[in-house]
Amino acid sequence: MNRKEIAEIRRRFNPDKNAISCIRGCYVNEKREVVSAFNRSLMSFPQEEQEKYLALFKRTLAGVPGRNLIDIEFRPDQVMEDDAHGLLMGLRNTALTVDQGVEKLCSKIIDSLDLEGNYLILMLHDAYDVPFRHADENKVDVVSEEVFSYILVCVCPVKLTKPALSYFSEDNAFHSRDLDWVVAAPELGFMFPTFDDRATNIYSALYFTRDAANAHDDFIDAVFHCDAPMPADAQRETFESVLEESLDDALSLEVVQTVHERLRDMIEERSQDKTAEPPAVSAREVAGMLEACGVDDEKLTAFEQKYDEAFGEGIALNAVNLAPPKKFEVRTPDVVVQVNPERSDLLETRVIDGTRYILIRADEGVEVNGVNISIPGAVEAPAGDDAPF
Repeated sequence: MNRKEIAEIRRRFNPDKNAISCIRGCYVNEKREVVSAFNRSLMSFPQEEQEKYLALFKRTLAGVPGRNLIDIEFRPDQVMEDDAHGLLMGLRNTALTVDQGVEKLCSKIIDSLDLEGNYLILMLHDAYDVPFRHADENKVDVVSEEVFSYILVCVCPVKLTKPALSYFSEDNAFHSRDLDWVVAAPELGFMFPTFDDRATNIYSALYFTRDAANAHDDFIDAVFHCDAPMPADAQRETFESVLEESLDDALSLEVVQTVHERLRDMIEERSQDKTAEPPAVSAREVAGMLEACGVDDEKLTAFEQKYDEAFGEGIALNAVNLAPPKKFEVRTPDVVVQVNPERSDLLETRVIDGTRYILIRADEGVEVNGVNISIPGAVEAPAGDDAPF
């Protein structure tokens, strides 16, 4: 699903803009015991509670596609005969009305999920009468032949609040607030099936993980019977290791700057189109970036081989996971320098009197612990076309 399709579904989590048939919940304690369960229509909740439940589900579809929101693809044979896919289809086709199916999914989640403390499993079923849209994106007010029926599941930690003073309007005073259990934002969840090209795709699920470093592999295996994708942070760390091992002494600051700049350009270009898939980059494309930096053929070959060994032959990676667009960091054992990614050109490396240095161009606005300082010896550049760079 692209960002526009995800946004279209998220807009449904409004009390006035959905056809949610029911909300089911299963409250689990720290001993992995089911404390309580409920099955209620959305309209049976007070307005304020409706909004809170819908906000939790909406958060399950929030994040960066390819990083927090991951496509889980089912093989054709799974769709035909796998019991995990069959369970999801049954839950969706029966609109979560069959207790046995709901309990089976909850058992799978409880048995596979390594989550500390109490948590709440929430599920909803919705049927979206998809409006027809012209190529110019104008909606046509006619009944569509496409009804997107789906389930959305999320797992929310339930945390104990700390005692504190709180305002009580009854007597216009502050009193001690007791400890209380509060439902936190979702830790993970999924939507099945996906809404691809604004239509139903039973060959895919959209999986959400709040922590990009932890995909909850056992959960994915239990619920989908699929191999868990490599977490976003692990992709970046592995990619960095592949660069270091294959390029060795050819991996200079300039090479890293060029690769990150090219990747960020891809991300920025794709971000302008909300209907586009996340930008993906292959080993061959990265090798082309390295070649433009003057890396020799032997090291380019080594890079592609190590890339295929680490990620699989022909696998393309999400560029956002490899080069965070809002971060460029230089680190030594004693110093950490954060640089605006768009101005990494202000950094350079140089050897002076046999010692290696990282130089930062500092023309103006230099602060140390919030104090503006001057740099002795700085010479003001003369005006005119002959001024030095």
